[in-house]
Amino acid sequence: MNRLFYCCLAFAQTLIISLTTPSLCLALEPKEVLVVANMNASQSKGLARYYMEKRQIPEKNLVLLFITDKETCSRENYVKKAVPPIRRALKANPDIRAIVTMLGVPLRISSPGSTPEEKSKLAELKSKKEKLEELLAKNKVDDSDDRKKKEKVLSNLKNKIKRQKQRIDKVASFDSELMLVKKKNYALNMWLPNPYFLGYANQKVALKKSEVMMTSRLDAANAKIVKRIINDSIEAEKEGLKGSAYFDARWKNPGKKKVSGYGLYDRSIHRAAKALSEKTKMNVFLNDVGALFQKGDSPDTALYCGWYSLAKYVDAFTWQKGSVGFHIASSECTTLKNKGSQVWCKKMLDYGIAATIGPVGEPYVQSFPMPEIFFKFLVEGYLTLAESYLVSLPYISWKMVLVGDPLYRVNLKEYKKDEPIHGS
Repeated sequence: MNRLFYCCLAFAQTLIISLTTPSLCLALEPKEVLVVANMNASQSKGLARYYMEKRQIPEKNLVLLFITDKETCSRENYVKKAVPPIRRALKANPDIRAIVTMLGVPLRISSPGSTPEEKSKLAELKSKKEKLEELLAKNKVDDSDDRKKKEKVLSNLKNKIKRQKQRIDKVASFDSELMLVKKKNYALNMWLPNPYFLGYANQKVALKKSEVMMTSRLDAANAKIVKRIINDSIEAEKEGLKGSAYFDARWKNPGKKKVSGYGLYDRSIHRAAKALSEKTKMNVFLNDVGALFQKGDSPDTALYCGWYSLAKYVDAFTWQKGSVGFHIASSECTTLKNKGSQVWCKKMLDYGIAATIGPVGEPYVQSFPMPEIFFKFLVEGYLTLAESYLVSLPYISWKMVLVGDPLYRVNLKEYKKDEPIHGS
């Protein structure tokens, strides 16, 4: 799957260019949004009604859950308390294409545990590793060549254990799992390729587009911030998003050089910055040295993408109304509530951003939205926030969370040139 992923992404730019606006302009409308609130969270229903009134979403599009108000729920509670009422609502209204969860709805779903077969395989690998480590530690291998061989076997065993733990990872974000709420049976281990992801265009993936819902979340440390997100998004649509774009790469642009992993995403940040520089009048700042933007470096921030400061937000930005951005690092959306947390999603929302993206656990870099795809479609204004996220997201039933108004359309009327960015 990784080889397919990288091959597809190598041609992502070409694929985007070949696509026309009408084929992607899904034009998400308020009547197509299902709003999910939690009756066990004191302000959840009130915020849902506030949002629905602001966006003129029909009252029938509200689903009220009775589920824990903690940030983590069990897989059993998700299946029993969230899935049935949401499925009923979707069946009653087949026009629904997006689901937005409100403050008070759990952020992540815990693992239901490993199967006996999975436990047995992992235990077998660990046993072999321990025996080999003991053998080497007691110097019972005299021949140097034999020792080297055994050390290589030990290294392979460690890698196998690591990969096995990855394969049986069943912790997911609540919203990413909701993307498949219509589908009754699917594998919970690790991720599933997103059929809407442009990097997989013309490639066969197991899931059908009809099985996938768009999702996002209106959530933050408190209700005041959630209302601010809603109001700022609507105001920015009307008045236009003002400010500058900041892209924080770690290395120089590799050009056409073959890259993968971190290098692939670093190049994608370069490409996103280049596209905005060429096709908008927005001031675009690209940092391509090792140090991140520091305090005072990023005034009037409208758009942002960068990496890698793990769970340690750098207060370099003054966020404009309607600003959108994300930081590529592990576990940056593990909480939106804990006061002492410095994860990027929480802190960006605390300080004024309107929309952000992050994972609830270790996602691996290739599961983040591709920056060049996300920002190109976002700033054109044809697609909403939720749609731009959908076409740039490689995997679902996994860790990623989009926080923001799904209906938000970035308006760069003071900056945008006549031609659409993805037609370049």
